[in-house]
Formats: sequence, C-alpha cells, structure tokens
Amino acid sequence: MATLTTASPSGTNVRIPWYLWCAALAVTSVTIGAHWDVSWHRSIGRDTFWTPAHMAIYLCGVLAGIWSGYLILFTTFLRPPQMVASSVRVFGLRGPFGAFLAAWGGVAMLTSAPFDNWWHNAYGLDVKIVSPPHAVLMLGIWAVCLGALFLLVAAMNRAEAAAGPQSAQFRHLQWLMIYLSGLLLVLSMFFRMEYTWDVYLHSASAYIVCTLGTPLYFAAIHVASRNRWAATSIAAFYTLFVCGLILILPLFPAEPKLGPVYRHLTQFIPPKFPLLLIIPAIAIDLLLTYAKEWKPWIIAIAAGPIFVLTLVAAEWPFADFLMTKTAANRFFGTGYVDYGMPPTSKDVLRQFVEPEQGIVLWKGLFMAMLYAMVFTWLGLALGRWMKKLQR
Repeated sequence: MATLTTASPSGTNVRIPWYLWCAALAVTSVTIGAHWDVSWHRSIGRDTFWTPAHMAIYLCGVLAGIWSGYLILFTTFLRPPQMVASSVRVFGLRGPFGAFLAAWGGVAMLTSAPFDNWWHNAYGLDVKIVSPPHAVLMLGIWAVCLGALFLLVAAMNRAEAAAGPQSAQFRHLQWLMIYLSGLLLVLSMFFRMEYTWDVYLHSASAYIVCTLGTPLYFAAIHVASRNRWAATSIAAFYTLFVCGLILILPLFPAEPKLGPVYRHLTQFIPPKFPLLLIIPAIAIDLLLTYAKEWKPWIIAIAAGPIFVLTLVAAEWPFADFLMTKTAANRFFGTGYVDYGMPPTSKDVLRQFVEPEQGIVLWKGLFMAMLYAMVFTWLGLALGRWMKKLQR
C-alpha cells in the first residue's frame, strides 16, 4: 500500500515516496527546459515546436499528470485509511490538495502546447515571452510547482507530527523542500528576466519588479521550512543554478536560423548573470530569526527597507562592473549577445537604459519598499498556513 509518508515513530525509516521524487523531477525538468528554450530563441530562433527544450518543458506536465493522477485515483478508488485521512474531496474525487492543483496545472500546460504552436505560426516564429499561450503555460507551470511544494510541505508536516523535527524523515523532506523552493525561485526570476537585465539595474523599475513576490517567497519558505537559513539557501541555489547555465550552455554549438541576424553565433547564449539576491536573503533570514517574536506587521515594516536597501547596495555597484570589459568573460558572461540584437542596442554597447538618480530614483525605491513590506507580510501569513498544511 502506498503511503504519503513512511516515517516510523523512531524516525529510522527515511524512504521518501516515489511521487515526491517525481514531483521534484517535474519541476527540475521545466526549470531547465525554460532556460534552455530562451537560450534556443536567443541563439537559433524558433525553428520547430519539437525542440528538446520544449520537450523538457512539457515533460513537466506529463510527470505532473502521472504523480497527481496516481494519488487522486489511488485515494479515490482504493481508499487506504492513511491517504484518505490526508486528502481533500473535489468533485467526488479524493486526493491531496497539492495533487489536484498539479493535475490542473499539467492539463493547462499540455493544452497550451498546440495553442502556442498555432500562435507562432500565425503571428511570428519568434515572439516575446509574454503572450496568451505562454500565459496559459506559465499558469500551468506555477500550478504544478505549487502543487508539488504543497504536497511536499504536507508530508514534511506529518513527518514532524509523527516523529518530531529531529527525525531523519523530517530532515530529508526539509532539504527536498529547500531544493524544490530553490527551483521555484529560479523560475520566479526567469519570468521577470526581461525587466531585470543588467542594463536596467540603474533604474528603480528593476528593483520594483524584484520586490513583486520575492520577499513573500523568502518569508514563506523561512517560516514553513523551519530552517533559519532557508532564504539564504534558496538564493544560493538560484545563484549557482544560473552560474552553471552561464558556464555550460556556451559549450554547445548553435547557429541562427531566423532573421534578421546581426551577429554570427556558433554557440548557445546563456542567461544574464544572476541578481545578488543572496545579500537581502541573508538579511531577511537574520531578521526573521531574531525578530520572530515580533508581530508580523512590525516584521514586514522592517523587512521592506532591509530587502530593498541591501539589494540596491549590492547590485548597484555590481551593475557598474557588469558594464565593463572586465566582465566580458566566461564566468560573468556579459560578452554573450543575441544574434538578433542590433549593434546600437544598449546591451551591445554595455550602457544602462534610462538610468535614474536623485528624487526620481528614491521615489521608485520607496515604492519598492512599500511593495516589499506588503509581500513580506503576505509571505509570513502564507508560511504559517503552509506550516499547518496536512492534506
């Protein structure tokens, strides 16, 4: 009989159910596939729907259908007592809440595939990230990712209730949650990459975009994971993941197949260097650790300026460095430019786009602080809810 957790009272059994690994694999696949797909567009163009990058993305939907369908059908028709006790009822079916969310996401992802193919054929082979079929795909991806996260958090909460927070089962699930949360941070920053490129980092808009959700994520994962360095860990994972792409993708050959071609390429173009989110992540972890007895709204008021000011203090001078020729190397990767980028673009010239200063800049940063406060408060509430999640 399948069970949602396999912890014994002593905490000696550390076997993690296959569907949790399958859920983690689904999120891993779409995270790699999404970055690979953007690199494909920047290096080759959209030559066909059947690219390996697209297959990696839609494999996420297939895997989500497998593990969520198994949990829902197994719980509904065989009704094992432990699984029924940790399930919810939706339209006569029973299963974990995360499974239903991921099942919807998997269907949305696979539905978006033919819609996306038609859209490109009708409106152009290479269009921007934000389009109606991509919006459906993004919603599906987030539903799968959040479903996987909620399923894992519920299993971790039950392991803690059964064997305590020091049990091997709980610790293994906790680290799997940190890994999955790191992937979700990578995806979160992926979907806003068009607004946070290095050439935008001397204007407030890039920092406002960073505050739309990231403080929520840091706070929620810190609270739900019970790990005092949770935000730092997922920010470090995001940094290492993107740096790995910068080092690995250019090793593979690529050649443009769509026009206009402003520069000849022979290799894949990697993503931009990751934002220095690890700096505000450390600050937020310290705040949430040492101020955990404070009221949530007080923590949120403190967290807003801390998040924004530490990020700006680290990123602003670092962005200056990224504009120099010194950064045009294999590690920082500023020398990689899309084949379709005209020579007059700011990215090619290594110049900031509409840089701000003075009162205009500080007005924008003040708005960013307000957003960071709100999202931190929401993140604390979400984290407390996730900490209680059992189904």
